[in-house]
Amino acid sequence: MNNSIEKGKNAAIVSYITIIGSVIAIFMNQEDNKSEFASFHIRQALGIFLTFFLLGYPIGYFNSWMVTSAFWLFIFILWIYGFLGALNGEKKLVPLVGEFYQKLFKNL
Repeated sequence: MNNSIEKGKNAAIVSYITIIGSVIAIFMNQEDNKSEFASFHIRQALGIFLTFFLLGYPIGYFNSWMVTSAFWLFIFILWIYGFLGALNGEKKLVPLVGEFYQKLFKNL
């Protein structure tokens, strides 16, 4: 595993531990310790959590266990996919929305 991935791996893993972990990972990945690997996973994790919060509230109004369960499953699969990528030292985009997250949070 190359040095740049190893350098940012801790911040990448922390970013997937709740929205607060994403904020902490942003501060861990500041100027001196800047890692492109960590930035990649911070953008992915932050996108997953913001999608959960922004879409979760309106989806709750459907009052249907099928719709809500499908949403929870979708978010969980995205989270697992991203988290396992961070653990394995891989920069794989999460399905469907990963490229959008990279463009949206390109300044992180």
